Amino acid sequence: MKHRIGILAFGSLIDNPGEEIKELEIERINCTTPFKIEFSRISSSRDKAPTLIPVKENSKGKKTNATVIVIDEHIKLEKAKSILWRRECHKTARNEKFVERKNPTSKNVLVLELENFCDVEKVIYTSFLQQDEYQNLTPEKLADYAIESILSKAGVEKKDGIRYLQSIKKYGIITENSQEYERQILLKTNTESLEDAIEKLDKQNIINSKNGGIRKKI
Repeated sequence: MKHRIGILAFGSLIDNPGEEIKELEIERINCTTPFKIEFSRISSSRDKAPTLIPVKENSKGKKTNATVIVIDEHIKLEKAKSILWRRECHKTARNEKFVERKNPTSKNVLVLELENFCDVEKVIYTSFLQQDEYQNLTPEKLADYAIESILSKAGVEKKDGIRYLQSIKKYGIITENSQEYERQILLKTNTESLEDAIEKLDKQNIINSKNGGIRKKI
């Protein structure tokens, strides 16, 4: 194998790997995910923005563009897992470590491994168990959640679902739902592009904040 450890990125990790991963990154390898991914998770940390996660082979989803972030050869696998876990959990204390749970729930970040992938001996990535409360996420439902997220704190912090979709689209990441999901956002916001939708909803956020945080219809 050419490299020893890498991190598979197929979502916001591509654009925003976090300081710890940035410090250790030595190379990037373009690839295709070895499994299907889809907008099958509603993220509480992004105010209900839909995010991408690996899904089962018999589920709706698609293998799509991704990136392996190769990190410093001297980093041990367990430390790499903790670094990735901290980034996913938005933890800044570098002494906090990833611990594999025997009985994880859908709220727990899983750190899984691929063997000998893209000339890298060990490639790690994050995953989650299915959320029982968010089954059958249609493109229309995804659009509703994305709009809700941008009109919340996540929109102010630029961590909302529409910006997330815009980011992954930039890297040619297309899932079974993504194109119709985008179309539904444009229909619901009466706009012609994600950029227009973001601009319009950001303005609505400002209006809402001036009205004491009371949300008005788009």
